[in-house]
Amino acid sequence: MKSLKTLVCVASFALCFGAASMATAATITPDGPFSTSAGSIVVKSPSSFGAAVTCGITFTGNVSGGVASINGATLTGGGLCSLPTLTNLPWVLTATAPTAGNVTNVGYKIASIPATNCGPTPIVVAWDAASKKLTATNQSLSGNCTVVSLDVTAPTLSVQ
Repeated sequence: MKSLKTLVCVASFALCFGAASMATAATITPDGPFSTSAGSIVVKSPSSFGAAVTCGITFTGNVSGGVASINGATLTGGGLCSLPTLTNLPWVLTATAPTAGNVTNVGYKIASIPATNCGPTPIVVAWDAASKKLTATNQSLSGNCTVVSLDVTAPTLSVQ
């Protein structure tokens, strides 16, 4: 009898927890290809000897089933901005709430001396529905790298 009561209690807890999780679940819409407007990314890496490097960035990708795949990025700017090769594509953007999400597999390489091999590492991002901005701040990547800041606008995307 005691084990039956325990089972009922555990099942009730799991049901309530699952309902609460579903209430906070979020999805990215609409399905189909997307691109971001020109934004900026600031990174620190061994190739910059730990100094912050600011580059322009634009992402392209596809949304399917509420999840966005970032299939490519274009970096602009002088100096080190022309050197990175993105690795582990696609990077997968998943909404964890209407204002937050995770990007998995983030990584890049720079072959110059000293060489850089960052990631793959998941990073946490924020979403602002009013401005359609995806941002990140102070996200460490393996390989002694840091995404100091990321700021891009995705005008066609929404998080629900």
